[in-house]
Amino acid sequence: MRVSAKADYAVRACAELAASPHGDPVTADVLAGGQGLPVSFVERILGDLRRGGLVASVRGRAGGYRLARAADEITLAEVIRAVDGPLVTVRDERPPSLSYEGSAASLLDVWVALRASVREVLDQVTLASLVSGKLPAHVREMAEDAASWENP
Repeated sequence: MRVSAKADYAVRACAELAASPHGDPVTADVLAGGQGLPVSFVERILGDLRRGGLVASVRGRAGGYRLARAADEITLAEVIRAVDGPLVTVRDERPPSLSYEGSAASLLDVWVALRASVREVLDQVTLASLVSGKLPAHVREMAEDAASWENP
């Protein structure tokens, strides 16, 4: 699985929104500055997140963006899907729509298991748990495994 720059930036922008005191609106400039991201890219991402129902725009002098729901109700999977679509695709198709024959027949099971593994992490981590550093135990355990940090 490859995490796009757009998905990475979207999660980081949402983390900044989740960290905003009292859910106060935050401008795109401040969101971008807080993570060292290009403002124009963040503005486009915020549009995708707004259309996905994850952020709301607030007009006026004190305007900007805020989360549309509580940070503990928004998962990283939702953020990534809002900007990139399905979490796992093969040749731009979702695994259940694929079929393989002969010696590669079991490959479909591998792609489905990969998708389940990705979901197991991204559907369990909320913006609130990310910002607080209190990740689910199984995610923390996976990250603490030294083999997870190796690049074979």
